[in-house]
Amino acid sequence: MATKGRSTPRIVCCAIPIARASGKVLVITSRKRPDRWVLPKGGWEATDRVLEAAASREALEEAGVRGTITRFVVTIPSASSTYHFYELDVSSLDADWLESGERRREWVDFAEAVNRVSWKAELAQGLMLSSLAPKR
Repeated sequence: MATKGRSTPRIVCCAIPIARASGKVLVITSRKRPDRWVLPKGGWEATDRVLEAAASREALEEAGVRGTITRFVVTIPSASSTYHFYELDVSSLDADWLESGERRREWVDFAEAVNRVSWKAELAQGLMLSSLAPKR
């Protein structure tokens, strides 16, 4: 198992920032790959207490997003990480945020969001299971 030196997979909490009225998703650029787009995500920390808190914290740090976690979407295990996805209904965006000098953010429609994050299979899969996904 490729756990990158860890004895257990890393716990990653991911926010899917949504503007409900327009049905848009906020995507951000990756710090490691600035030409690639991702959803706000990062490792769970003991100070977060619950996974939802980590998803909210990561959204604020990485995208300057404030809002409410409204729905658990899915847990997706991979070889090195276990991803936990949560929908976050955005109430406001900070003009300046912790990683504003390192990332860009952009509101896009659902199909474009899936297209942009598709290079990272777990992100595309989590987004496809969100409430914004077209009903089958």
